[in-house]
Amino acid sequence: MSDPTPRKPTVLIVDDDPALQKLVVLLLQRAGFETISALNATEARHILRETPLPDLVLLDLMLPEISGIDFLKQIRQQSMYDAMPIIILSALADPNQIREGLESGADRYLTKPYLANNLIKTVQDVIRTGRTVR
Repeated sequence: MSDPTPRKPTVLIVDDDPALQKLVVLLLQRAGFETISALNATEARHILRETPLPDLVLLDLMLPEISGIDFLKQIRQQSMYDAMPIIILSALADPNQIREGLESGADRYLTKPYLANNLIKTVQDVIRTGRTVR
């Protein structure tokens, strides 16, 4: 017998600021998402090796160890992650940084501070439409 409740979409949140991460987790859980959190690229890599893959990744750019852009490029070099959308959520609002993020494989780029409704709507839209392969 199959479970009648549909599976909630899962979002992996990669952010080294525990307070900001907790806020995003609360917002997304209230909006009906499952969440997984990672404080750095190493934790995120470990989570991404597990199955099932998250339906979406929210990625901060200012991470310890490796930049979010470099981590994004590493993810996009592996075909197993081709269908997994990634949204950058960063305080870096420079147009060149935004362009680099999108050119490196991000599907959307949101800047901090963000409006809660805008974040939730963007996550919902990207999960519904899937990756925008450039």
